[in-house]
Amino acid sequence: MQNRIVLITGASSGIGASCATLFANAGAKLILAARRKERLEQLSNELRQKHACEIYLVQLDVTSHSSVAATLASLPSSWSDIDVLINNAGLSRGLDKIYEGDLQNWEEMIDTNIKGLLYVTRSVVPGMVSRGKGHVVNIGSVAGHQTYPGGNVYCATKAAVKAISEGLKQDLLGTPVRVSSVDPGLVETEFSLVRFHGDAEKANNTYQGLTPLTPDDIADIILFCVTRPAHVNINDVLVMPTDQAGPTLVHRQV
Repeated sequence: MQNRIVLITGASSGIGASCATLFANAGAKLILAARRKERLEQLSNELRQKHACEIYLVQLDVTSHSSVAATLASLPSSWSDIDVLINNAGLSRGLDKIYEGDLQNWEEMIDTNIKGLLYVTRSVVPGMVSRGKGHVVNIGSVAGHQTYPGGNVYCATKAAVKAISEGLKQDLLGTPVRVSSVDPGLVETEFSLVRFHGDAEKANNTYQGLTPLTPDDIADIILFCVTRPAHVNINDVLVMPTDQAGPTLVHRQV
């Protein structure tokens, strides 16, 4: 990974921030993108002090196609040849039945998890193809493999990520550009806090009585995927805590 340019969306917290740390330690040059500029700056300062790495910060809302296109097109020449794209930006909102669902929640999940991923991919992958190298890592979910009660639209967005990853791999056949989807089960991040609109009690109950995955666990898998030999493409990794066997099948200590 030495001096390879890695773009991470949703880099201000959770899996994205862990990816930034692990890839910085591996010698990569980082483009960190997120909406929360102050969080990016704090993370960047910490990484520069610890790893003396090169970092370029981008305040970016992936749901805006014009913003994504303009921002990535205007990267300095020394940062424009992206080697690894980690499409990590994503979220969940609510656990409502479809017929009781909040339309704003739906829009936010679809715009971020599907359209945002597509916008960034569309801006970055042509350069990878023309240079004859590159790796796209999409962060999916166990929710993309099996629907659970109340997860309807979120599960649909992650099923779309799975389909997009498979389709992109097919489209890139004949090029050296690789595509991986990393699909976690329960990971303790801000995910549940965002899903429940800041309700910390509900969020904490998600992980109560079990040992969830950590963001570092997922970042480690992503780093493994992108450091395989050039002839090896890890298409899909489905990873869950030992205490989980499906979206709703978990073992909790009483």
